[in-house]
Amino acid sequence: MGIVLNQSLKNTIITYIGFAIGGISTLFLFPPILGKTFYGLSNYILSCANVIMPLFAIGMQNTLVKFYSQCKTEKEENQFLSFTVLFPILLSIPIILIGLFFYDEIAFFVTKKNPIVKNFIWLIPFIGLCMAYFEIFYAWSRVHMHSVFGNFIKEVGLRLFSLVALLGIYFKWITAVDFIYLTAGIYFVAFLTTMFYAFRIKKPVFQFEIPENVKGILEYTFYIILSGSVANLLLDGDKIMLNQYMKIENIAFYSVATYIALVISVPSRAMHQIVYPITAKLMHEDKHDELNNLYKKTSINLQMVGGFVMLCIFVNIDQLYEMVPKEYSGGIMVVFMIGLSKYFDLILGNNNAIIFNTKYYRTVLFLGVGLVALTIGLNMIFIPVFGIIGSAFATLLSITLYSLAKLLFVVKKLHLYPFTNQTLHSLAITFVLFLLFYFWQFPFHPIVGIVLKSFLVTVVYIYVNYKFVISVEINQVLDKLIQKFIK
Repeated sequence: MGIVLNQSLKNTIITYIGFAIGGISTLFLFPPILGKTFYGLSNYILSCANVIMPLFAIGMQNTLVKFYSQCKTEKEENQFLSFTVLFPILLSIPIILIGLFFYDEIAFFVTKKNPIVKNFIWLIPFIGLCMAYFEIFYAWSRVHMHSVFGNFIKEVGLRLFSLVALLGIYFKWITAVDFIYLTAGIYFVAFLTTMFYAFRIKKPVFQFEIPENVKGILEYTFYIILSGSVANLLLDGDKIMLNQYMKIENIAFYSVATYIALVISVPSRAMHQIVYPITAKLMHEDKHDELNNLYKKTSINLQMVGGFVMLCIFVNIDQLYEMVPKEYSGGIMVVFMIGLSKYFDLILGNNNAIIFNTKYYRTVLFLGVGLVALTIGLNMIFIPVFGIIGSAFATLLSITLYSLAKLLFVVKKLHLYPFTNQTLHSLAITFVLFLLFYFWQFPFHPIVGIVLKSFLVTVVYIYVNYKFVISVEINQVLDKLIQKFIK
């Protein structure tokens, strides 16, 4: 776990810095400065772009990671890298042309409830294309074991520039409409920056030759497109559905709640950047025992760290919502439901990386397509009746079923097991501490209460987990810190 732990820790720190910047913007700046209408519009555009991004990337960000380690010569590497960059451009052109041909029909469908969306529809494919090529060049860096810079751009850079743009509205340098267009420009700059960084790591020698294993690459790519679409629809499909049934400001309320809950998945996002290529390498070399060991380590480490984050959010959620406009308070239940779904997905460790690098990935991907259909159906049923809470419940049910299906598939087909006795111990510790601290309210200002309760939760959580040796790796890190502190 040396390089994994090293880069994962750096990525975790970077990601949490990014989430801190985003959290300040989401909770305290976006609602009063941008306003609920344009905040909802901004989230809707980015969610739509994220959903169509896999179509533009053609799955090449995952394909690059899986097949790059199989290249035996520098010529094969150049051929493969050239293919991953140029092939998506060729397939993106007809997608864009189809979109232009059916523009009026698409515009009518998505603007029935919220006409304001119409003037900004063209930004969706533009941002989606920028997102796609950002991921491709980020994968280019990751296969060479350079995951930190791209993660910094993705988690910190985008949010920092968005914060600057938001301050531009506050000081009346730009309007809310300008902010929407500027957001598209920020994603374009992020893509260019990541591309130049990737080229510095590995100087491109573009060769217009098709790789010898192109059949296997294209077959894998097709299923990865399905996978990416499934994952992004499960992540952002609820916001798209809300636009069809409710006023666009409800997307703002929902986005604040889901952003808070998404903090729980940060450790998984950080570790995944470096664990994915290592998982691909172990599977390619058929090292089953090492892979099973990595599976267990990623599971318990993510469960311990993610459980701590979830606990801090859940016990402080009431005080947190005291600091945002009252109209946003309906999102508290959304935080609990989305948070639980993220936690369950998080404790599966590098489950996704294993599935995407096995010959059995097709079955699970088609199952995912079925679950997306289920998600859409559940949203159609629950949103008209329960509003944003109904959408959150549909997401919780869908993601839980999908995660459970993937877990059972890996256990049955590959005989890999992520859970140990420590898994149950960690669940028990998290649940007991939640009961102890959630109903304990301090009669202070919300910020003081949150800081005080979080400090107590941190001390008790770390002590109990350390005492019961829930994670050997994390205990080793703590031992080193203690030794340095004593010296």
